[in-house]
Amino acid sequence: MKTPFVTKAQLDKITASYPTPFHLYDEKGMRKNARDSYAAFSWNPGFQEYFAVKATPNPAILKLLKEEGCGADCSSLVELMLAERCGFKGPQIMFSSNNTLAEEYQLADKLGAIINLDDLTHVEFLEESIGHIPETIFCRYNPGGVFTLGEGKDGLQVMDTPGEAKYGMTRPQLAEAFRLLKAKGARYFGIHAFLASNTISNDYYPELAGILFQLAAELKAETGCDIRYINLSGGIGVPYRPEEEANDIAVIGAGVRRKFEEILVPAGMGHVALCSELGRFMTAPYGCLVTKVLHFKHIYKEYAGVDACAADLMRPAVYGAYHHITVSGKEDAPCCRKVDVTGSLCENCDKFAVDRMLPELERGDLLVIHDTGAHGHAMGYNYNGKLRSAELLLREDGSVSLIRRAETPEDYFATAIWQ
Repeated sequence: MKTPFVTKAQLDKITASYPTPFHLYDEKGMRKNARDSYAAFSWNPGFQEYFAVKATPNPAILKLLKEEGCGADCSSLVELMLAERCGFKGPQIMFSSNNTLAEEYQLADKLGAIINLDDLTHVEFLEESIGHIPETIFCRYNPGGVFTLGEGKDGLQVMDTPGEAKYGMTRPQLAEAFRLLKAKGARYFGIHAFLASNTISNDYYPELAGILFQLAAELKAETGCDIRYINLSGGIGVPYRPEEEANDIAVIGAGVRRKFEEILVPAGMGHVALCSELGRFMTAPYGCLVTKVLHFKHIYKEYAGVDACAADLMRPAVYGAYHHITVSGKEDAPCCRKVDVTGSLCENCDKFAVDRMLPELERGDLLVIHDTGAHGHAMGYNYNGKLRSAELLLREDGSVSLIRRAETPEDYFATAIWQ
Protein backbone atom coordinates (compact mmCIF):
# COMPACT_ATOMS: atom_id res chain seq x y z
CA MET A 1 0.00 0.00 0.00
CA LYS A 2 1.21 3.50 -0.81
CA THR A 3 0.24 6.43 1.37
CA PRO A 4 -0.15 9.84 -0.30
CA PHE A 5 1.78 12.74 1.17
CA VAL A 6 -1.44 14.78 1.08
CA THR A 7 -4.62 14.07 3.04
CA LYS A 8 -8.25 14.18 1.91
CA ALA A 9 -8.83 17.29 4.05
CA GLN A 10 -5.87 19.01 2.42
CA LEU A 11 -7.03 18.03 -1.07
CA ASP A 12 -10.54 19.29 -0.44
CA LYS A 13 -9.10 22.64 0.57
CA ILE A 14 -6.70 22.74 -2.39
CA THR A 15 -9.36 21.84 -4.96
CA ALA A 16 -11.58 24.62 -3.66
CA SER A 17 -8.99 27.04 -5.09
CA TYR A 18 -7.35 25.05 -7.88
CA PRO A 19 -9.41 22.92 -10.28
CA THR A 20 -8.27 19.43 -11.15
CA PRO A 21 -6.25 18.04 -12.76
CA PHE A 22 -2.97 19.30 -11.33
CA HIS A 23 0.44 17.99 -10.33
CA LEU A 24 1.23 18.49 -6.65
CA TYR A 25 4.75 18.34 -5.20
CA ASP A 26 5.93 17.80 -1.63
CA GLU A 27 8.60 20.31 -0.58
CA LYS A 28 9.37 18.54 2.70
CA GLY A 29 9.98 15.19 1.00
CA MET A 30 12.22 16.62 -1.70
CA ARG A 31 14.36 18.57 0.73
CA LYS A 32 14.83 15.58 3.01
CA ASN A 33 15.76 13.33 0.10
CA ALA A 34 18.34 15.82 -1.18
CA ARG A 35 19.89 16.06 2.29
CA ASP A 36 19.95 12.28 2.67
CA SER A 37 21.66 11.95 -0.72
CA TYR A 38 24.39 14.40 0.24
CA ALA A 39 24.84 12.67 3.60
CA ALA A 40 25.30 9.32 1.83
CA PHE A 41 28.25 10.71 -0.13
CA SER A 42 29.67 13.06 2.51
CA TRP A 43 32.78 10.85 2.67
CA ASN A 44 33.72 12.21 -0.77
CA PRO A 45 34.57 15.90 -0.19
CA GLY A 46 34.02 16.96 -3.82
CA PHE A 47 30.69 15.19 -4.29
CA GLN A 48 28.15 17.14 -6.35
CA GLU A 49 24.61 16.16 -7.29
CA TYR A 50 23.51 17.60 -10.63
CA PHE A 51 19.72 17.29 -10.68
CA ALA A 52 18.49 16.14 -14.08
CA VAL A 53 16.48 19.16 -15.19
CA LYS A 54 14.53 17.10 -17.75
CA ALA A 55 12.81 15.24 -14.91
CA THR A 56 11.04 18.25 -13.37
CA PRO A 57 11.86 21.49 -15.21
CA ASN A 58 9.99 23.82 -12.91
CA PRO A 59 11.83 26.90 -11.59
CA ALA A 60 10.44 26.52 -8.08
CA ILE A 61 11.65 22.91 -7.86
CA LEU A 62 15.05 23.77 -9.32
CA LYS A 63 15.52 26.65 -6.89
CA LEU A 64 14.45 24.45 -3.98
CA LEU A 65 17.05 21.82 -4.91
CA LYS A 66 19.67 24.51 -5.49
CA GLU A 67 19.14 25.64 -1.90
CA GLU A 68 19.97 22.07 -0.86
CA GLY A 69 23.28 22.19 -2.75
CA CYS A 70 22.27 20.56 -6.01
CA GLY A 71 23.56 21.60 -9.39
CA ALA A 72 21.70 21.28 -12.68
CA ASP A 73 22.23 18.63 -15.36
CA CYS A 74 21.08 20.09 -18.68
CA SER A 75 20.77 18.53 -22.13
CA SER A 76 19.36 21.28 -24.33
CA LEU A 77 19.57 24.99 -25.06
CA VAL A 78 16.40 25.84 -23.18
CA GLU A 79 17.41 23.75 -20.18
CA LEU A 80 20.64 25.73 -20.04
CA MET A 81 18.63 28.95 -20.19
CA LEU A 82 16.35 27.68 -17.44
CA ALA A 83 19.30 26.79 -15.21
CA GLU A 84 20.80 30.24 -15.69
CA ARG A 85 17.50 31.96 -14.87
CA CYS A 86 17.25 29.86 -11.70
CA GLY A 87 20.63 31.13 -10.54
CA PHE A 88 22.90 28.19 -11.34
CA LYS A 89 26.34 29.42 -12.31
CA GLY A 90 29.49 28.02 -13.92
CA PRO A 91 30.40 24.52 -12.75
CA GLN A 92 27.06 24.22 -10.97
CA ILE A 93 25.80 23.30 -14.46
CA MET A 94 26.66 20.04 -16.21
CA PHE A 95 25.84 19.98 -19.93
CA SER A 96 25.31 16.38 -21.06
CA SER A 97 23.82 16.30 -24.54
CA ASN A 98 23.86 14.21 -27.70
CA ASN A 99 23.54 15.13 -31.37
CA THR A 100 24.41 18.59 -30.09
CA LEU A 101 23.90 21.90 -31.88
CA ALA A 102 26.74 24.43 -32.08
CA GLU A 103 24.58 27.06 -30.36
CA GLU A 104 24.09 24.71 -27.40
CA TYR A 105 27.84 24.29 -26.92
CA GLN A 106 28.23 28.05 -27.30
CA LEU A 107 25.75 28.83 -24.54
CA ALA A 108 27.20 26.13 -22.27
CA ASP A 109 30.65 27.66 -22.75
CA LYS A 110 29.33 31.17 -22.14
CA LEU A 111 27.74 30.05 -18.88
CA GLY A 112 30.93 28.29 -17.79
CA ALA A 113 29.11 24.97 -17.60
CA ILE A 114 31.02 21.70 -17.50
CA ILE A 115 30.66 20.07 -20.91
CA ASN A 116 30.21 16.30 -21.15
CA LEU A 117 31.02 15.07 -24.69
CA ASP A 118 28.89 12.25 -26.06
CA ASP A 119 30.99 11.32 -29.10
CA LEU A 120 34.56 11.31 -30.35
CA THR A 121 33.63 13.46 -33.36
CA HIS A 122 32.37 16.14 -30.99
CA VAL A 123 35.90 16.97 -29.89
CA GLU A 124 36.58 18.81 -33.13
CA PHE A 125 32.98 20.00 -33.40
CA LEU A 126 33.18 21.55 -29.94
CA GLU A 127 36.42 23.32 -30.85
CA GLU A 128 34.87 24.62 -34.06
CA SER A 129 31.77 25.76 -32.18
CA ILE A 130 33.40 27.68 -29.32
CA GLY A 131 36.92 28.30 -30.62
CA HIS A 132 38.77 26.38 -27.91
CA ILE A 133 38.71 23.30 -25.70
CA PRO A 134 37.71 23.91 -22.06
CA GLU A 135 40.24 23.31 -19.33
CA THR A 136 37.88 20.80 -17.67
CA ILE A 137 36.01 18.33 -19.88
CA PHE A 138 33.98 15.14 -19.40
CA CYS A 139 33.45 12.26 -21.83
CA ARG A 140 30.63 9.75 -21.83
CA TYR A 141 31.42 6.03 -21.91
CA ASN A 142 29.29 3.23 -23.38
CA PRO A 143 30.64 -0.26 -22.64
CA GLY A 144 28.30 -1.89 -25.16
CA GLY A 145 26.77 -5.33 -24.76
CA VAL A 146 24.23 -6.18 -22.10
CA PHE A 147 24.48 -5.00 -18.52
CA THR A 148 23.13 -7.43 -15.91
CA LEU A 149 23.17 -7.29 -12.15
CA GLY A 150 22.52 -10.00 -9.60
CA GLU A 151 19.66 -12.41 -9.10
CA GLY A 152 16.46 -11.49 -7.35
CA LYS A 153 13.39 -13.54 -6.48
CA ASP A 154 11.99 -12.88 -9.95
CA GLY A 155 15.23 -13.33 -11.87
CA LEU A 156 17.78 -10.68 -12.75
CA GLN A 157 17.63 -7.56 -10.61
CA VAL A 158 18.72 -5.34 -13.50
CA MET A 159 19.14 -5.93 -17.20
CA ASP A 160 19.73 -3.22 -19.77
CA THR A 161 21.37 -3.05 -23.17
CA PRO A 162 24.01 -0.29 -23.44
CA GLY A 163 24.97 -1.73 -26.82
CA GLU A 164 21.66 -0.54 -28.24
CA ALA A 165 21.86 2.92 -26.66
CA LYS A 166 22.77 5.90 -28.83
CA TYR A 167 24.83 7.48 -26.05
CA GLY A 168 28.55 7.53 -25.31
CA MET A 169 31.86 6.32 -26.72
CA THR A 170 33.44 2.91 -27.00
CA ARG A 171 36.47 2.11 -24.85
CA PRO A 172 39.01 2.79 -27.68
CA GLN A 173 37.17 6.00 -28.65
CA LEU A 174 37.27 7.21 -25.06
CA ALA A 175 41.04 6.81 -24.86
CA GLU A 176 41.44 8.54 -28.22
CA ALA A 177 39.19 11.39 -27.11
CA PHE A 178 41.21 11.91 -23.93
CA ARG A 179 44.49 12.04 -25.87
CA LEU A 180 43.05 14.41 -28.43
CA LEU A 181 41.50 16.69 -25.83
CA LYS A 182 44.73 16.78 -23.85
CA ALA A 183 46.66 17.72 -27.00
CA LYS A 184 44.18 20.54 -27.59
CA GLY A 185 44.62 22.02 -24.12
CA ALA A 186 42.30 20.19 -21.74
CA ARG A 187 43.87 19.76 -18.29
CA TYR A 188 41.27 18.07 -16.08
CA PHE A 189 39.10 15.14 -17.13
CA GLY A 190 35.89 13.47 -16.05
CA ILE A 191 34.23 10.19 -17.01
CA HIS A 192 30.48 9.65 -17.22
CA ALA A 193 28.33 6.60 -17.92
CA PHE A 194 24.69 5.57 -17.63
CA LEU A 195 24.14 1.82 -17.92
CA ALA A 196 20.61 1.15 -16.67
CA SER A 197 17.42 3.04 -15.89
CA ASN A 198 15.15 2.98 -12.84
CA THR A 199 17.02 0.26 -10.98
CA ILE A 200 15.46 -1.02 -7.77
CA SER A 201 18.69 -2.33 -6.33
CA ASN A 202 21.19 -0.94 -3.85
CA ASP A 203 23.88 -2.76 -5.84
CA TYR A 204 23.56 -0.85 -9.13
CA TYR A 205 25.52 2.28 -8.24
CA PRO A 206 28.39 0.37 -6.57
CA GLU A 207 28.61 -1.94 -9.59
CA LEU A 208 28.67 1.00 -11.99
CA ALA A 209 31.19 2.76 -9.76
CA GLY A 210 33.50 -0.25 -9.89
CA ILE A 211 33.40 -0.25 -13.70
CA LEU A 212 34.12 3.47 -13.94
CA PHE A 213 36.79 3.49 -11.23
CA GLN A 214 38.68 0.69 -12.97
CA LEU A 215 38.30 2.50 -16.29
CA ALA A 216 39.61 5.74 -14.76
CA ALA A 217 42.69 4.01 -13.36
CA GLU A 218 43.40 2.41 -16.75
CA LEU A 219 42.91 5.63 -18.71
CA LYS A 220 45.16 7.57 -16.36
CA ALA A 221 47.92 5.02 -16.96
CA GLU A 222 47.34 4.88 -20.72
CA THR A 223 46.91 8.56 -21.52
CA GLY A 224 48.54 10.43 -18.66
CA CYS A 225 45.39 12.51 -18.31
CA ASP A 226 44.55 14.06 -14.95
CA ILE A 227 41.20 12.43 -14.18
CA ARG A 228 39.60 14.39 -11.35
CA TYR A 229 35.90 13.59 -11.70
CA ILE A 230 33.66 10.56 -12.17
CA ASN A 231 29.96 11.05 -12.86
CA LEU A 232 27.84 8.07 -11.82
CA SER A 233 24.88 9.60 -13.68
CA GLY A 234 21.33 8.56 -12.78
CA GLY A 235 19.60 5.20 -12.91
CA ILE A 236 18.70 4.85 -9.23
CA GLY A 237 15.01 4.10 -9.38
CA VAL A 238 11.92 4.39 -7.23
CA PRO A 239 9.33 1.77 -6.24
CA TYR A 240 6.36 2.55 -8.46
CA ARG A 241 4.59 -0.60 -7.28
CA PRO A 242 3.61 -0.87 -3.60
CA GLU A 243 5.23 -4.30 -3.23
CA GLU A 244 8.64 -2.99 -4.35
CA GLU A 245 11.24 -2.03 -1.76
CA ALA A 246 12.73 1.44 -1.99
CA ASN A 247 16.43 1.94 -2.54
CA ASP A 248 18.46 3.01 0.51
CA ILE A 249 20.74 5.87 -0.52
CA ALA A 250 22.88 5.43 2.61
CA VAL A 251 23.57 1.79 1.70
CA ILE A 252 24.27 2.84 -1.89
CA GLY A 253 26.72 5.51 -0.79
CA ALA A 254 28.54 3.05 1.47
CA GLY A 255 28.77 0.54 -1.39
CA VAL A 256 30.30 3.14 -3.69
CA ARG A 257 32.77 4.07 -0.96
CA ARG A 258 33.99 0.47 -0.72
CA LYS A 259 34.66 0.39 -4.47
CA PHE A 260 36.40 3.77 -4.23
CA GLU A 261 38.73 2.53 -1.52
CA GLU A 262 39.35 -0.80 -3.28
CA ILE A 263 40.17 0.66 -6.71
CA LEU A 264 40.88 4.39 -6.81
CA VAL A 265 42.78 4.88 -3.57
CA PRO A 266 45.43 2.23 -4.39
CA ALA A 267 45.75 3.77 -7.87
CA GLY A 268 46.70 7.10 -6.31
CA MET A 269 43.34 8.62 -7.27
CA GLY A 270 41.81 9.15 -3.84
CA HIS A 271 41.30 12.83 -4.70
CA VAL A 272 38.71 12.10 -7.41
CA ALA A 273 35.40 13.92 -6.88
CA LEU A 274 32.17 12.05 -7.59
CA CYS A 275 29.08 13.42 -9.28
CA SER A 276 25.56 12.12 -9.74
CA GLU A 277 22.70 13.33 -11.89
CA LEU A 278 19.67 11.90 -10.17
CA GLY A 279 16.29 12.95 -11.48
CA ARG A 280 13.68 10.29 -10.86
CA PHE A 281 15.14 9.32 -7.49
CA MET A 282 15.25 12.93 -6.31
CA THR A 283 11.68 13.95 -7.09
CA ALA A 284 9.42 11.17 -8.44
CA PRO A 285 7.95 9.98 -5.11
CA TYR A 286 7.33 13.59 -4.06
CA GLY A 287 4.86 14.42 -6.80
CA CYS A 288 1.38 13.18 -7.64
CA LEU A 289 -1.25 13.87 -10.28
CA VAL A 290 -4.60 14.73 -8.72
CA THR A 291 -7.62 14.10 -10.92
CA LYS A 292 -11.38 13.87 -10.49
CA VAL A 293 -13.73 11.05 -11.51
CA LEU A 294 -16.21 12.30 -14.12
CA HIS A 295 -17.93 9.37 -15.79
CA PHE A 296 -18.51 5.63 -15.68
CA LYS A 297 -18.90 3.40 -18.70
CA HIS A 298 -20.20 -0.17 -18.67
CA ILE A 299 -19.56 -2.08 -21.90
CA TYR A 300 -17.25 -5.06 -22.33
CA LYS A 301 -15.20 -3.70 -19.48
CA GLU A 302 -15.76 -1.26 -16.65
CA TYR A 303 -14.31 2.21 -17.16
CA ALA A 304 -13.85 5.17 -14.84
CA GLY A 305 -13.23 8.38 -16.76
CA VAL A 306 -11.23 11.17 -15.14
CA ASP A 307 -10.46 14.79 -16.05
CA ALA A 308 -6.74 14.14 -16.57
CA CYS A 309 -5.38 12.37 -19.63
CA ALA A 310 -2.12 11.10 -21.10
CA ALA A 311 -1.24 14.71 -21.95
CA ASP A 312 -0.79 15.18 -18.19
CA LEU A 313 1.04 11.88 -17.58
CA MET A 314 2.13 9.93 -20.63
CA ARG A 315 4.18 7.13 -19.01
CA PRO A 316 1.29 4.63 -18.68
CA ALA A 317 0.13 5.26 -22.25
CA VAL A 318 3.56 5.14 -23.89
CA TYR A 319 5.46 2.65 -21.72
CA GLY A 320 2.69 0.70 -20.05
CA ALA A 321 4.21 2.05 -16.85
CA TYR A 322 2.54 1.33 -13.53
CA HIS A 323 1.50 4.25 -11.32
CA HIS A 324 -0.28 3.43 -8.10
CA ILE A 325 -3.67 5.08 -7.55
CA THR A 326 -5.20 6.04 -4.23
CA VAL A 327 -8.82 7.11 -3.97
CA SER A 328 -8.58 10.03 -1.57
CA GLY A 329 -10.65 9.41 1.55
CA LYS A 330 -11.10 5.72 0.74
CA GLU A 331 -7.60 4.54 1.65
CA ASP A 332 -8.96 1.86 3.98
CA ALA A 333 -11.90 0.79 1.82
CA PRO A 334 -11.76 -2.66 0.19
CA CYS A 335 -10.53 -2.72 -3.40
CA CYS A 336 -13.51 -4.61 -4.79
CA ARG A 337 -14.04 -3.08 -8.25
CA LYS A 338 -11.94 -3.86 -11.34
CA VAL A 339 -11.78 -0.87 -13.67
CA ASP A 340 -9.75 0.82 -16.38
CA VAL A 341 -9.01 4.42 -15.40
CA THR A 342 -9.11 6.48 -18.58
CA GLY A 343 -8.61 9.96 -19.91
CA SER A 344 -10.44 11.63 -22.79
CA LEU A 345 -7.88 11.51 -25.61
CA CYS A 346 -8.96 9.94 -28.88
CA GLU A 347 -6.40 7.18 -28.33
CA ASN A 348 -7.15 3.82 -26.76
CA CYS A 349 -3.83 3.86 -24.90
CA ASP A 350 -5.02 6.84 -22.84
CA LYS A 351 -5.35 4.78 -19.67
CA PHE A 352 -3.77 5.41 -16.29
CA ALA A 353 -4.61 1.89 -15.16
CA VAL A 354 -5.90 -1.30 -16.76
CA ASP A 355 -7.86 -3.90 -14.79
CA ARG A 356 -6.97 -2.12 -11.55
CA MET A 357 -8.72 -3.13 -8.36
CA LEU A 358 -10.01 0.01 -6.64
CA PRO A 359 -12.64 0.84 -4.03
CA GLU A 360 -16.16 1.61 -5.20
CA LEU A 361 -15.92 4.90 -7.07
CA GLU A 362 -18.35 7.80 -7.22
CA ARG A 363 -18.48 10.86 -9.42
CA GLY A 364 -16.38 13.57 -7.85
CA ASP A 365 -13.93 11.22 -6.15
CA LEU A 366 -10.38 12.54 -6.17
CA LEU A 367 -7.74 10.11 -7.39
CA VAL A 368 -4.12 10.53 -6.36
CA ILE A 369 -1.84 9.06 -9.03
CA HIS A 370 1.46 8.46 -7.28
CA ASP A 371 5.11 9.05 -8.22
CA THR A 372 4.66 11.71 -10.91
CA GLY A 373 7.27 14.07 -9.49
CA ALA A 374 9.68 13.19 -12.30
CA HIS A 375 8.89 12.63 -15.98
CA GLY A 376 5.28 13.55 -15.28
CA HIS A 377 4.28 17.11 -16.16
CA ALA A 378 7.64 17.43 -17.92
CA MET A 379 6.57 15.01 -20.66
CA GLY A 380 3.21 16.65 -21.29
CA TYR A 381 1.98 17.61 -24.74
CA ASN A 382 -0.97 19.19 -26.55
CA TYR A 383 -2.29 16.38 -28.72
CA ASN A 384 -6.05 16.58 -29.26
CA GLY A 385 -5.90 20.21 -28.17
CA LYS A 386 -5.41 19.18 -24.57
CA LEU A 387 -3.97 21.84 -22.30
CA ARG A 388 -1.25 21.06 -19.79
CA SER A 389 -2.28 21.19 -16.17
CA ALA A 390 -1.10 23.40 -13.33
CA GLU A 391 1.71 22.54 -10.93
CA LEU A 392 1.36 23.20 -7.20
CA LEU A 393 3.85 22.99 -4.35
CA LEU A 394 2.80 21.78 -0.91
CA ARG A 395 5.05 23.82 1.35
CA GLU A 396 6.65 22.56 4.52
CA ASP A 397 4.27 24.72 6.57
CA GLY A 398 1.22 23.14 4.90
CA SER A 399 0.43 26.04 2.60
CA VAL A 400 0.16 25.57 -1.16
CA SER A 401 1.76 27.68 -3.88
CA LEU A 402 0.92 27.75 -7.56
CA ILE A 403 4.27 27.20 -9.30
CA ARG A 404 2.96 26.85 -12.86
CA ARG A 405 -0.49 27.90 -14.01
CA ALA A 406 -2.58 25.68 -16.22
CA GLU A 407 -2.39 26.40 -19.93
CA THR A 408 -5.21 28.31 -21.60
CA PRO A 409 -6.60 28.09 -25.14
CA GLU A 410 -4.76 31.32 -25.88
CA ASP A 411 -1.49 29.61 -24.99
CA TYR A 412 -2.33 26.85 -27.44
CA PHE A 413 -3.15 29.32 -30.23
CA ALA A 414 -0.25 31.71 -29.51
CA THR A 415 2.26 30.07 -31.87
CA ALA A 416 -0.15 29.60 -34.77
CA ILE A 417 0.17 31.89 -37.81
CA TRP A 418 -3.36 32.97 -38.68
CA GLN A 419 -3.73 33.65 -42.42
